[in-house]
Amino acid sequence: MTRPIPDIQANLQIVRERIRQAAMASGRNPDEIRLIAVSKTVSSADIIRAIDAGQHIFGESTVQDAMTKLTLMKDPANEWHFIGHLQTNKVKHIPGNFAWLHTLDSLKLARKLSSHAEDRGVVVNVLVQINIAADPDKFGIQPDSLFTFMDELLQAGLNGIRPRGLMTIGRREGSVADCHRAFSQLRELRNACAMRFGDSLFRELSMGMSGDFEVAVAEGSTMVRVGSAIFGERPVRL
Repeated sequence: MTRPIPDIQANLQIVRERIRQAAMASGRNPDEIRLIAVSKTVSSADIIRAIDAGQHIFGESTVQDAMTKLTLMKDPANEWHFIGHLQTNKVKHIPGNFAWLHTLDSLKLARKLSSHAEDRGVVVNVLVQINIAADPDKFGIQPDSLFTFMDELLQAGLNGIRPRGLMTIGRREGSVADCHRAFSQLRELRNACAMRFGDSLFRELSMGMSGDFEVAVAEGSTMVRVGSAIFGERPVRL
């Protein structure tokens, strides 16, 4: 069966309007929320269509796929975020290519990333991934370990990375109430970290995807990661 061709420009307009309405309904400024178009498995041609429609922030989750696209689209107007689980043997590809890493979940990864970033003379913005729902199928630090992790991270003096906040992935089968609960817990954890470690290190909340980004906006997300609602459903990998 042929995959329908998505109207990327129209989809972007719809998603932006949904973000705007969700923000206004919760008393927030829509300009506080960045839309990350998740372009994993998406063709370069479709990404270019999104760029032509005014989208300039993209998220990739595999290094190999991303590097092919980045080679074709070296434009400083575009900002690339790495949002997938990152193996330490792929860390060298992040600095200089991605402005943000959303999935920091270990000191080993932090040290390697910082070292490569310093070698390239850049600083990578990082979000600490939290497994807020204690889901065994997801990566991330457990909430009750975050303070200890941050103490150790800051004591390590890693100049190639800049902590900016927290990230989580909602439960795939969770109800709306489950999503509200998880995203609210992440916001509260972010607020507690801001009090303990400084607001400048914990301003960002990356949470919400195609199926739950309006809930995430209502709960304080500053970055939503939206893929299928923009680019259409991904082909099933057999």
